[in-house]
Amino acid sequence: MADKIIENNQVSIVGEIVSDFRFSHEVYGEGFYMVDVSVSRLSNFVDYIPVMVSERLIDVTKDYEGQFVYINGQFRSFNRHEERKNRLVLSVFAREVELMDGMTDEDACNQIFLDGYICKESIYRKTPLGREIADLLVAVNRSYGKSDYIPCICWGRNARFASGFVVGTHVQIWGRIQSREYVKKISETEVEQRTAYEVSVSKIEFLE
Repeated sequence: MADKIIENNQVSIVGEIVSDFRFSHEVYGEGFYMVDVSVSRLSNFVDYIPVMVSERLIDVTKDYEGQFVYINGQFRSFNRHEERKNRLVLSVFAREVELMDGMTDEDACNQIFLDGYICKESIYRKTPLGREIADLLVAVNRSYGKSDYIPCICWGRNARFASGFVVGTHVQIWGRIQSREYVKKISETEVEQRTAYEVSVSKIEFLE
């Protein structure tokens, strides 16, 4: 059963460590830390992906900024309570970490596979230039009765296809993790720069 849970949420990224390790939490004496990894797109845009890693996988006391790394794991979410409401926080949970001597364009990797269920009505829209977009929220089961809630964005034909999905639809998704900057209005006079993370869908299928 555990293997099946791991298989329904698979992430592989290759990129550059661009931050230090920040303590997140501890479970049964095992410390978990956050670190940011930059992954280049073909368009030369860079996605900055937050990764949660155990101190048992890598020496978190060392400075690895500028080091290339391969990470295999899962895309996970949790709700953080702030400003009287919950905010969905996403990161890659590392199961395997491998430091690399160097990296070529061919080594660059940002792949994700999800097997889950539509848990919110899809939002279909068009940009001012007529490009079709559909926003999905996919629930992916985790062990111990938990689930991860992953925002996904579809384009073009995939967006048209996904716009007909109803809550509860079983889907499989292939794509990549992307970061996106946005401005959050805190009050009438205050705004805050934030980063959102989502899956850019390259292929989507629904299962009967």
